[in-house]
Amino acid sequence: MAINWFKYSAPSTFYGLAGKLIPFFAWPAAILFAIGLYIGFFVAPTDAVQSEAYRIIFIHVPASILSMFIYLIMAGYAALGLIFNTRLSSMMAQALAPTGALFAFISLWTGALWGKPMWGAWWVWDARLTSELILLFLYLGFIALQASIEDPRRADKAAALLAIVGSVNVPIIYFSVKWWNTLHQGATIKMSGTSMHVAMQQAMFMVLVACWLYAIAVALARVRSIILERERNTQWVSELPEVKYEDGGAK
Repeated sequence: MAINWFKYSAPSTFYGLAGKLIPFFAWPAAILFAIGLYIGFFVAPTDAVQSEAYRIIFIHVPASILSMFIYLIMAGYAALGLIFNTRLSSMMAQALAPTGALFAFISLWTGALWGKPMWGAWWVWDARLTSELILLFLYLGFIALQASIEDPRRADKAAALLAIVGSVNVPIIYFSVKWWNTLHQGATIKMSGTSMHVAMQQAMFMVLVACWLYAIAVALARVRSIILERERNTQWVSELPEVKYEDGGAK
């Protein structure tokens, strides 16, 4: 029997689906985080060049990757909402922004922890570091712009324009080590292969997948809250059993 997935494009139907999906992403994320970090910090061998300091990459690299990909996904949802005037698309963009900002902050913070023993400085105005910092500011700008405009539809359009224009920064981050002479090292894992120990690869892959699952679970939880907030005056929200208020109305 075919499933009509288009019906879930409406906030009223997607709200229930999101609630059912959250545990299927949240629990595997927690398990993979635990296993991946255990392998990375206790099983993987010490690096011959960077010693124990290299282990920060098991957090830094997945966070950096997610910070870029989430921005592109957020910008894609924002563009869909702007072009086709779809409410759920704009809500998903709004739900993704805080998680993307979190990963961008973790990327910068862990990068500083790695840079101090490797470069002798917490921060340098390196091309990749600077463009990653700009990415964090773009996330914060998107969130602030959404919050500063009372009309949700106007806020969605203004934030969408910022997200779309800001997406040009993502390829700059990725290719910065190739375009400019930077202190930041290039990619360790390439299409031609990698010299990383198998335990390092396993830890990196598990934490990366865990970050993806975490991002999806948190975005689904956050979009449910956004749906309730924006649809608070609709009948279907007032009929939800989990939404009860003292005045008997919907949020």
